[in-house]
Amino acid sequence: MTPDAQICRASHIDASVHSSVVIVGAGACGLTAALMLRHVGVEVVVLERDEYPSGSTALSAGFIPAASTRIQKSMGIEDSPELFAKDIQSKAKNKADPALTMAYAKAIGPALDALEKNNGLVWEVLDKFLYPNHSVHRMHAVPEKTGDALMTRLRAAADAADVVVLTQARVNQIWLDDSNRVLGVGYTTPDIDTSLLPCDALLLACNGFGGNTDLVKELLPEMAQALYAGHTGNDGSAILWGRQMGAGLADLGAYQGHGSWAVPHGVLVSWALMMEGAIQVNENGERFHDETLGYSEAAVHVLAQPNATAWNIFDDTLLAFAQDFPDFVQAQKAGAIKSTNSFKELSNVIQCDTNRFQHTLDGVKPGTDSSTGRTFKRSLQGRLHTIKVTGALFHTQGGLAINDECRVLNQQGLAFPNLWAAGGAARGVSGQAVWGYLSGNGLLSAVAGGYISAHTISHQLQHPK
Repeated sequence: MTPDAQICRASHIDASVHSSVVIVGAGACGLTAALMLRHVGVEVVVLERDEYPSGSTALSAGFIPAASTRIQKSMGIEDSPELFAKDIQSKAKNKADPALTMAYAKAIGPALDALEKNNGLVWEVLDKFLYPNHSVHRMHAVPEKTGDALMTRLRAAADAADVVVLTQARVNQIWLDDSNRVLGVGYTTPDIDTSLLPCDALLLACNGFGGNTDLVKELLPEMAQALYAGHTGNDGSAILWGRQMGAGLADLGAYQGHGSWAVPHGVLVSWALMMEGAIQVNENGERFHDETLGYSEAAVHVLAQPNATAWNIFDDTLLAFAQDFPDFVQAQKAGAIKSTNSFKELSNVIQCDTNRFQHTLDGVKPGTDSSTGRTFKRSLQGRLHTIKVTGALFHTQGGLAINDECRVLNQQGLAFPNLWAAGGAARGVSGQAVWGYLSGNGLLSAVAGGYISAHTISHQLQHPK
């Protein structure tokens, strides 16, 4: 047990200040919840460990799947929470919690519409290609199409709404009474050892455990040696608190990996390339999986190759297509892309057998590939380009057990009196393993979870039992 994640017991705590709601974490989840609470007049303080709120959201592509939003309807896109929930469960092999899945599928559309109407966020629907396993175009993004820009806009909205965000405030204590009611939290700052902040309700919107090597080894052994590309603040404190207080934990084997992390450049390469016709080969010049099944499980496939390495292969048509994706442009600027005029030149770059590589490329043609089951629309033509990549762990999808109101449950399945969790701190809707991650599930859990938490917290404060 780390001293940075303590559960403390008392009958009451005294402090000079008090907040109706305390939120731990100022990422997309915490700021969404804070904005919703402020809109209905609830006092809230957000405690953020970093000097500048960014978290896992800023490292992501910033794409949020949502059904039946205002902008979807304006574009004539027919979608529904029921269809969205069906897609989530299909990817998760029906292992995602059904009540939470439906709650998130229903809440995310109203959440994005509320952020647009009340806080001025601008959404676009990405409709140039269909993300893996989504039935319709429902991926939303801010105009800049990056997670960092999404956080910039959320921070600006929080400032405009007078949300109190204390940065460099590392929460290390949760105070409970004997009935497991949260009394408040203790946190440290660079100037003060520990401050106490009593509250009436606590939302853990803090983190997953991808940055805690001991927890990754324990709970995700297949990724113990993988490169971690997530935020270092994902230290597993929510799980450590949960274990001490007797909370339930769920879906701890679920996570989001990514099979396209450029090395040695350390930048993400958009999986949109794969969906539109690019392929991955190993150091032998051979394909080894169906690239269209999803970028999360692709991480495991890539890590299983010699030297945990693969090469993304694409042509000029796909190169032009990829210019719309900021993460690809970043990789391009970093010098990750190697361009060649022939498959022979490319085989020299990969250092694989030319004849074997030609056989691989010959198999990329309209129709279904018998070895992997992938269906191709066309072959790769003209100049060929490649990026050397590895598999990476981005963020975890398991955590505190919660119900469809995002209330934290104990090991008997009963809700704590005034404790909520969402985003990386809580179980997601990705089932129980890497294969259950549907594109965008991370930000779905963060934004929908923040929205639901805010509504159920405000209702409880107005109608205490």
